Amino acid sequence: MKLIVRYLRRHLGIFLISTMFLTMEAMADLLQPTFMSYIVDEGVEQADIGRTLFYGAVMLGIALVGAVSAVMRNNFASRTSQTIGKELRRDMYHTVQGLSLENIDRLQPSSIITRITNDVTQIQEFINSIMRMMVKAPITCVGAVILIIVQTPRQAPVMLVILVIVSLLILGNVKIGYPRFGTVQKKLDRLNGVSREFLSSVRVVKAFHAEEEESEKFDNASRMFAGANTSALRAMAIFAPLINLTVNAGIVILLWISRDQRSAEIGKLMASVNYMTQVLFAVTMISNAINTAVRAMASSARIEEVLNEKPAQVPPALPEKPELRGEVCFENVTFRYAGAGKETLKNISFHIGAGETVGIIGPTGCGKTTLVNLVPRFYDATGGRITIDGCDVLQIDEEWLRTAVAVVPQKALLFSGTISENLRWGRQDADDRTLRAAAHAACADEFIEKTEQKYNTLLDQGGVNLSGGQKQRLSIARALVREPRILILDDCTSALDAQTESAVLGGLRSMAYGMTVLLISQRISTVMKADRILCLDNGVMQGYGTHEELMQNCATYREIYESQIGGARNG
Repeated sequence: MKLIVRYLRRHLGIFLISTMFLTMEAMADLLQPTFMSYIVDEGVEQADIGRTLFYGAVMLGIALVGAVSAVMRNNFASRTSQTIGKELRRDMYHTVQGLSLENIDRLQPSSIITRITNDVTQIQEFINSIMRMMVKAPITCVGAVILIIVQTPRQAPVMLVILVIVSLLILGNVKIGYPRFGTVQKKLDRLNGVSREFLSSVRVVKAFHAEEEESEKFDNASRMFAGANTSALRAMAIFAPLINLTVNAGIVILLWISRDQRSAEIGKLMASVNYMTQVLFAVTMISNAINTAVRAMASSARIEEVLNEKPAQVPPALPEKPELRGEVCFENVTFRYAGAGKETLKNISFHIGAGETVGIIGPTGCGKTTLVNLVPRFYDATGGRITIDGCDVLQIDEEWLRTAVAVVPQKALLFSGTISENLRWGRQDADDRTLRAAAHAACADEFIEKTEQKYNTLLDQGGVNLSGGQKQRLSIARALVREPRILILDDCTSALDAQTESAVLGGLRSMAYGMTVLLISQRISTVMKADRILCLDNGVMQGYGTHEELMQNCATYREIYESQIGGARNG
């Protein structure tokens, strides 16, 4: 609840104004039965038309004030809840942007999406209910009880018993509901995760005709979510009827005690019954608000978990901004993913001179991508150190470091927008000449020029209207536009045929002249012309040197060569 209070304080003025109108609305509701009793006892009973009309006019005026107050209260409540929802989403989004990949791996993207959307919505509904019901209901309930006791003092013991029973029921509601709604949100995380996984890999699912398996996974997640929701709602469902039963029993007892009421005080009895009805309505509102509060408490805890998350990578106390040329050195580097049972990389040591191209090769899963992810500090080494131009990467300003490094990932990632907007992703001030030069070097200009809108061609989300090879070439061009000091190519030519790959690598050599290039590939023909080659296997460096040196000294490299080139020649 501290989270909600903290955000409400930012809008304390509007909240107080809303509370003022809410109080006026509640007071208007409370005054109506009293003036109705005056009409009955002083007007109808005494056949005084003047008093009847006067009290009727007063009731009409009170109703008008109550209606205007309700409209104003709704306006302020809706505005405040929506504003706080917007601020929560903004703060969570900014927090997630500042987290390390290790944090995001732990929180899980599907869970983060649920928290930014569904959990924030629960907070919004709670804030709206606070400003619409949570404040009004206690005022109405307490006011009605006081007026009942004033008008019919004999009802005080009955009211006390009713309030004690209702309070116990509300406390039970909170105690039972809170953990259950926390479970509901976790099951919703799982459901969103399954949905997201299916939608992101729908082509693979269809290619393998695995719709039935995916449907079963979705059904299981949906069934678990529905089961958790049912369990929570079933537990909560017993409280509202019990509260209604308690208050209605109070009304019956009130009528029984007042069975000998004098006819001249029938109006007071009517008012008391009306107030008991208001108590019932208020308690029902409180019960509903409590249900909303229980959900909001569970959501608040999940949101706070994100907002309080500390980045796994600690920024340097005095960040350095050295002039980076691109000399990279790994010194006994070891890395293990959080929660993993063993190291992914073990005691890796090698040196890359500024402007050199180093190929990285090895079996699938040997740690190639993990190794290059340590250079821009997507993750931090758990042992040893990495330096760029003699400066430990842990001491370099993160933004400064990543501005000097461009990464072309294994899976080409494009965004909805034009081709030129995607190419300028890493450098907004790049001119058209730079875009065309980068596209030419990556052999992307040949298909861009064939489109009707050329560089203004719109791409769908993820670039689904392009082939895999076209997306890879655009990703390479985007990295070249940035003109980095260190260029990381993570098996980014895998979708290209040998001829196109050769042309792309030739273009890279011309435009990336002077850049330090880390080139990951599964193809030995791609890396064998690099200045030096790093061969990995099971996270351990098997060899580092030129193609000729590795052919002589590295058995793993020779095996890869024989399987891809030597074997083909022998065949």
